[in-house]
Amino acid sequence: MKVVKSLLLGTAATLIAVGGAQAADLPVKAKAVEYVKVCSLYGAGFYYMPGTDTCIKLGGYLRADAILGGAGDYGFNNSTSSANGGSNNRVTNYYYSRARFDFNVDTRTATEYGVVRTYADMVFSYDSTNATGSNPSTISSSAATLGLYHAFIQFAGFTFGRTVSIFDAPWQSYPAGGPDTIPGGSNHVNGVNQAAYTADFGQGITASFALQDETSANNGQSNLWNVSSGTAAQFVTGVYGANDWGGTRSPDILGNVRVDQAWGLAQLSVVGHDLHAGYYGTTEPSGHPADKWGWAVQGALSIKNIPTGAGDVINLQAVYTDGATRYNFQSLFPQSFFMFSGSGTGAYQSTGFAGLADGVFGTGTGIDTVKTWGLRGGYTHNWNPNWASAVYGGYAQLKYGDSGKALICTNFAGIAVAGSTCNPDFNFAVVGVNTVWTPVKNLAFTADLSWSRLDQKYSGAINSPGVASAAKPAAVYELKDQNSVTMMLRAQRNF
Repeated sequence: MKVVKSLLLGTAATLIAVGGAQAADLPVKAKAVEYVKVCSLYGAGFYYMPGTDTCIKLGGYLRADAILGGAGDYGFNNSTSSANGGSNNRVTNYYYSRARFDFNVDTRTATEYGVVRTYADMVFSYDSTNATGSNPSTISSSAATLGLYHAFIQFAGFTFGRTVSIFDAPWQSYPAGGPDTIPGGSNHVNGVNQAAYTADFGQGITASFALQDETSANNGQSNLWNVSSGTAAQFVTGVYGANDWGGTRSPDILGNVRVDQAWGLAQLSVVGHDLHAGYYGTTEPSGHPADKWGWAVQGALSIKNIPTGAGDVINLQAVYTDGATRYNFQSLFPQSFFMFSGSGTGAYQSTGFAGLADGVFGTGTGIDTVKTWGLRGGYTHNWNPNWASAVYGGYAQLKYGDSGKALICTNFAGIAVAGSTCNPDFNFAVVGVNTVWTPVKNLAFTADLSWSRLDQKYSGAINSPGVASAAKPAAVYELKDQNSVTMMLRAQRNF
C-alpha cells in the first residue's frame, strides 16, 4: 500500500512539473490591434486617428490642363503661366500646359466648446516654359511650384489663418466654371490671411466679421500709382508709375450677411481698405500723401432647384468699389497688361493696354481713388448625371478720377501722336461656354471656350519706345480695342 501511494504522489508531481513547464513556455498574449475606425460625425471619408478622438479626412485632386490660344484669359503678358500672351508674335505661347496635384487634410475634434477644426490645402504645379523677346529670344526655366491655398484653425465660430475671404461669393470668380480672369467680383480662391468670426442664427442665416491682410492675397493689392516716376517704356505696358505702397497700417475690415437655404443663397458683403502710400520721392524729407480709405460692396445670389432640370443653378453677383479695385478685378486678374493685333491705319500694329489701381498721386498731391463696378454670372444645366453644360460672363468698368487722370495723361503726352486723346479708363468683358463629361464618379473631362475683350478709351496713335520683352520695336502703334479667344481642355480626378 505504501508503494502504491508513493507511485501516485510521484506521478502527480511529475504532471504538475510538466504542466508548469508548458505554461511557462506559452507566448505572452499580444496586445489587441487598434484598427482605424470610420468617423460618421462629419460626413463621408472621415476616420478616427488611432489612439485619439480626432477625426481626419484626406482628399484632393490631380489635374492636367492644356490651354490653346495666345492671348486673353489664361495668357496675359504678366501671367505666370504664359508671359507675353498678348504679344501675338513668335515669342507668344499659342498653347501651354499644366500638371497639378492638390492635397488637403481636414481634422475635426469634438470638445465641450464645440468642434475644433484644422484644414490645410497644398498645391503642386508644373507649367510650360515662356519665351521673352530679345536677340536671341530667351526661354524661362520650368520648375515645380508649391502653393498653400488654405491653412486655418476654426473654433467656436472663429477662423484664424489662410482661406477664402468672407467678402467672396461661394463660387469665387467661377459662376459656371470658366477662366481665371472673369471680372465683376472678388476672388480669393488661393487664400488670404485673416481672423474672422461667424455668428449662426439658424435657418441658414449667418453674419461674419473679419480682419484681412489683403497684401497676403495672390498678387496682393492693386496698384497705388506714384506717377512722378512714370516712363514711356512702362506706360505702353499699362504701368503708369511706381507702385508706391507703404508698409501695412490697417488690415481690411470686412463684414457680410448670408442666407443659405434649399432654394439657394443670398449674400451682402462690405469692406473698408486703407490706402497707405510710401513717399513722393526716395527718402523721408520728400513727404507723402495722407492715408485714404477705400471701400467696396458686393451682392451675390444663387438660385437652385430651377425648372430646367435637377441640379441646375444660376449664380449672379454685382460689385462697386471706390479705392478697392481688387474686389472687382480680382486676385487672378493682371493689374497691368498689354495686347497687340493688326492695324488698318498704316501704323506698324495696333495696341491696347490697361493699368489698374486703387489710387493715383503725384508729388505734392493727395491720393485720388479709382472707382469700378462689375457684374458676373453663369448658368449650369445638367443634361444627365454624366453631362453638364454652362454659359457664363463677366463685365467690369474702371474709371480714374479727374485728378488721377490728369496726372497719368501728363506722361501720355510724351508719346502721343498729334490728334490723339488720353483716357486711361477701360471696360473688360469675358463670355464663354463649357461642357463637362463625367464618365465615372470623381473623373471629369472639360472643354471650355472663352472670348475676352478689352474696350480701352485711348484714341489715335502713339510713338511707342517698344516693348523688349515682347519683341516689339519702337514704332507708331494705333490705339485700338483688343480681343482674344482661348480654349481650355482639362482632365481631373478627385479623391
